[in-house]
Formats: sequence, structure tokens, C-alpha cells
Amino acid sequence: MPVRVLFISDVYFPRVNGVSTSIRTFRQDLADCEVATLLVAPRYQGSAPLEDEAGVLRVPARSVPRDPEDRRMSWRAVTSTLDALPREEFDLVHIHTPFIAHYAGVRCARRAGVPCVATYHTFFEEYLHHYVPVLPRGVSRFLARSFTRSQCSAVQALIAPSEPMRAVLEGYGVRTPIHVLPTGLAPDRFRRGDGDAFRARAGIDRSRPLVTYIGRVAHEKNIGFLLQMFVEVLKSVPQALLVIAGEGPARAALRAQVAALGLTAQVQFAGYLERDSALLDCYAAAVVFVVASRTETQGLVLLEAMAQGVPVVSTAELGTRSVLPGSGALIVPEQRADFAAAVVRVLGDAQLRAQMGAQGRAHARTWSSAAMAGRLAEIYRGLLTTPRAVRAAA
Repeated sequence: MPVRVLFISDVYFPRVNGVSTSIRTFRQDLADCEVATLLVAPRYQGSAPLEDEAGVLRVPARSVPRDPEDRRMSWRAVTSTLDALPREEFDLVHIHTPFIAHYAGVRCARRAGVPCVATYHTFFEEYLHHYVPVLPRGVSRFLARSFTRSQCSAVQALIAPSEPMRAVLEGYGVRTPIHVLPTGLAPDRFRRGDGDAFRARAGIDRSRPLVTYIGRVAHEKNIGFLLQMFVEVLKSVPQALLVIAGEGPARAALRAQVAALGLTAQVQFAGYLERDSALLDCYAAAVVFVVASRTETQGLVLLEAMAQGVPVVSTAELGTRSVLPGSGALIVPEQRADFAAAVVRVLGDAQLRAQMGAQGRAHARTWSSAAMAGRLAEIYRGLLTTPRAVRAAA
């Protein structure tokens, strides 16, 4: 049966992150599953050409102090936008972020008398620790867990991007039904990037070995560890270059760390890259892709690197533990010497790189975005066929 779903999120393109990517990927594939979606998201000043997308309602929003990437939607504007939507235009509400969007989405669903679903994209416990450092770790952990339990109890179903993330939520005491459903990769992620073009634009010699990180440049991504690890790599491969692509609130601190470690000539910050061209080129230019994040709820960047045939060296924490098995990646502990040794091994062995790249690309193809969208459509239909009294009890 056709289904109409109202998505609501505190972030979306042109803000580039995993949540934005997940929303767009699911919306594109849900259309083939007889699921129509309408997204309510913030308006980003100065980005009008990037915001012209069908089925997206933009809400006035202000900059977030000390976080220039993000926007905070006006409560009055978002609730008036939702209230103005005819009830017959949506059958359920799907929330994607835990801020203004969560409370506005729950309010909208209750007023309309429809089910409400939330995807738990963000490991909020670690997020809060990094962004409110004045709180003792124990206090921030308690607040994050209480906050999460409260929000999860307000919806009828939860989507966790990985099995470890479901285990975290259940460990918090969340009782709302949880469905494990990763985002998956769209077919365009397998289109080969042009690594030489990236190197030419960035002024990097074609023969220089690139160790690459792509993702949000944020404290919780543990990029500082990668810098420390790279010092060890340079002892064996002095011509190597670490490329950090992306933007985020940790950029200034990381630049300072680069200078303190004497790595100014060995580390290059690439900034934001256009997702459908320059970003693929950046992946393709890498000789090895590295991740050491402790907070990934899925680890989509790992799959994107594999789709480009790039060997991966990574720790296995939280969501990345679900992505890495069977991928051909080298899984290492968060120890500088061990991680660096794995990177050096890949840099020095062309046959190993070819084997890892082929296995990773084959593994990435098993994470079909179309299949994931089909599963999400069935979750929606299951909620809509559940009697309202049972939904309320859940």
C-alpha cells in the first residue's frame, strides 16, 4: 500500500554529514517502494542554490554558537510549518535528530494521531562529553542516558544503524521496539572517482602515498589519534601525506596539533568536497583510508572508501564493528604502533592493496541502499497496520 512519511531533521544538505547522507539516500530509494516523503529541515543562509530540492520544506534557522556548520530551527517556525500541513499528506512521522526536530516531530505526530519513528543516528553520550566538557564525565553520561531514554519512550519504533548501537540503547533501559537498519550505499557511490584529478587540484604529486581520512572534523572522531599515529608512519614512509577531508569544530585544534607535532608539510586539510565529484576523487586518490572513531553508529565512510576499492585500516568500535567483518580491511586496536604498522604494511605492498581493494568493493556491494529502503518501507507498513491501542501501549 502507498505510504506518506513526514521526515524531520535538524540537519540536511548543504550540511554534509552522515545524517544528511542517510536521509537523502533513503528518500531516493523509498520512492521506488511506494513511499512518498516530505522533509522538514533548516534553511542555511547563503546556500539557496544547494537547497532547491523537491519535497523539502526549509524552516528559518539561526547559527549555533561555536558551531558555524549547524543551524538551530526556530521552534515557532517549525511548529507553524508542521501545523500548516494538511493531515491527509502524511501517515506517520520519522524523526532523524534529537534536538528541536525531535520535540516538534513528536508533537506533530500526537496532534495528527499517527505513529512516530526515530532513527538514532548519533551516539549522544560521547557527543555530550565532547561538547559540554565542563561537566564531569559521569554526570554527562548520566544526563545523556536519561535524555535518550526519555526521547526513545516518546516514539513507537526506533531505527538503530547497527547491532552494537541497539545493544547500547537496550543497555540504557530503552524498551521501545528497535529495528537494526543501516543506510546502505546508493549505486552512484560505486562510480569511480578520479584520483589524479584530486591530486592535481590539491597540488599533490602523483607518486606521493596518501593516507586519507574523510568525515566530520570533530572531536569525537578521534582524529588527534590519527595525527599521533601518523608520526610513526613517517618514520618508515617519510614521503607519505595525511589528507583530512571535511569540516567541523575540531579543525582549529587539529591545526594546532599538526604544528606542535611538526607535521605542517605532512598533513593537508582538504575542507568540504562536493559529494558527487570531488569527494569521490578524494577517496580514489587515497592509497589507504583510515578511521579511528569511537562513536560511529554505522561507519558509512568505510563503505564509501571500500566502494572505491581503497584499502581500509580501522579500529572496530560501535557501529564500525558491524561494517568491517568480511570487508578485507585491517582491523587494529587503538594503539599508535599497531595502527601505524598496519598502515605501513599496506603502503608497502601493492599486491595486498589490490586484494584488500577488491574484497572491500565486493563487500560494499552487499550493503544495497535499495534493499535497506525496502526494509524500512515494511517497518512503516507494519506500524500502520498495528492497532492504535497496541501502538500506544508500546
